Amino acid sequence: MAGPTKGGGKQATKGQKQIYLENKETIKHYTYMSSISTLIYLILMLIYWRDLLFTFKYILGFIYCIIVHGFSLSMMKYMAKPVFNSTGSLVDGGTDLNMEKGFAEHFKDLIIINSLIQVLSLISNYFWYCWCFVPIYAFYSLWVNILGPWFFAPPPPEEQVDEKKQRKMERKMRRVAH
Repeated sequence: MAGPTKGGGKQATKGQKQIYLENKETIKHYTYMSSISTLIYLILMLIYWRDLLFTFKYILGFIYCIIVHGFSLSMMKYMAKPVFNSTGSLVDGGTDLNMEKGFAEHFKDLIIINSLIQVLSLISNYFWYCWCFVPIYAFYSLWVNILGPWFFAPPPPEEQVDEKKQRKMERKMRRVAH
């Protein structure tokens, strides 16, 4: 993470190579997280609840988790796609996945929430209902960050016209009216 420099309050910037390497590590970390949670779920379901594993709702929940993991990871890989020139040297490291308040944070959060719900659903099936809070939070975040400020923004300030220009405009209007 880039911090302030010694000389002043300016934020240090990351180089493209550093972004590229950090993105690779971030994607690897979240791939491991999603794979491990899926394996834990499958292994424990096969050992303890084999008869339940092949029912419709468990298959549906498992497929949903796989889709969320796959979609989130593929979007992160797409965002972090590097660009190399014809000689093979790095031109662009892709979008910084570790950027604060970046869009990639939402995908990382989805992987974390999905992994957590998947493993906790082994304790109780009621943990699957936690997925209901994700769209609620998404709408809340949309409202607080985009829609609310847009709807309730104060009107732009009107230009202050000085008295001399105002009188001149009034005289022009009277001439046009006659």
